[in-house]
Amino acid sequence: MTRTAKPFVMLYALATLLIAATALPAFAVDAAIQSASTPQPRSISLSGALTDKSAWRAYKARFVTDQGRIVDTGNALISHSEGQGYGLLLAVAANDRDAFEKIWGWTRANLMVRGDELMAWRWEPDARPAVADMNNASDGDLLVAWALAEAGEAWSDASYRVAARRIAVELGRKLILPKTPHGALLLPAVSGFAAEDRADGPVINLSYWVFPALERLSSAASEFDWVALTRSGLQLLERARFGTGKLPVEWLGLRETEPKPAQGFAATFSYNAIRIPLYLAWAGLGNTDDYAPFLSLWTQRPAQGLPIVDTADGRSIALLGESGYAAIADLTACAAKGTKLPASFRNVRFSENYFPVTLHLFAQIAVQMRYQSCLNG
Repeated sequence: MTRTAKPFVMLYALATLLIAATALPAFAVDAAIQSASTPQPRSISLSGALTDKSAWRAYKARFVTDQGRIVDTGNALISHSEGQGYGLLLAVAANDRDAFEKIWGWTRANLMVRGDELMAWRWEPDARPAVADMNNASDGDLLVAWALAEAGEAWSDASYRVAARRIAVELGRKLILPKTPHGALLLPAVSGFAAEDRADGPVINLSYWVFPALERLSSAASEFDWVALTRSGLQLLERARFGTGKLPVEWLGLRETEPKPAQGFAATFSYNAIRIPLYLAWAGLGNTDDYAPFLSLWTQRPAQGLPIVDTADGRSIALLGESGYAAIADLTACAAKGTKLPASFRNVRFSENYFPVTLHLFAQIAVQMRYQSCLNG
């Protein structure tokens, strides 16, 4: 879970809900969900995709403690399952097994405290207990499972593959709704978002559809239909377009036939939703219509940063001012139109906070894996 929307988990957490997913056979990805821009095949695996080793050293020095905790510098120095997953993925991309093991060790010891294979979503350094909310966050679980699957392949380690499968199976059982009027759905957490919990439920967040993770986990837990989840995410993205900009909001209520902005959440395109085109491009998915609202928003972006948009009236209500966010706009133009990447795309500002720096590095990794033709020189 991320940013300011996360405290709503505790507000709506009425009871722990265990969702058993019907096991469905895996099948080939439909042509309809292939990228219209025809990205290059994965030229290299995730391992080694972070080619700038000095960038990884700088990231570790600023955001990773000696114990393996990823520090969210823009959010009261907390740690969360999402951040641990991001750190694990970066460690694999940098081919740094020692760092991976430290981050994984801290994650196991401090977040895997629920009594199942999922993780508590938030750890606060100055709180006692440090984990006050035992709810999970499905994006964090997905990211960690994906990183473990990649690590198992990169370093031929069966223990990582087993851990990836355990998380993926638990996630599939408790958080995937395989058959709904909106297709397969991914609940944001075990508690607080299902139809039984909310008047407008189920409530989802499309930025939790980590598309490259879904692709990877189809081999880790093939009894779940991850392709159906990918398909539903793309279909919901097409239908969940609001305001004059036709942008997705952070949180969607799916009680009715058509998606609506979820009750109790700001109807904005902001910190969460900015990851949607990142994950689309990284997975090599989407067509020109999928990318069009983001391209339109960012074509004339202000020099001060990317806009946070109130979808009700299309106004920009704030700016994502740190330069790391702009890397997603650059990646989006590359994936959708083959636009060459600017020189600034190569230069990560490690003086910025954890979240935009992480997104910038992910955009660079996505380019190395799928869109090297967009690199200049």
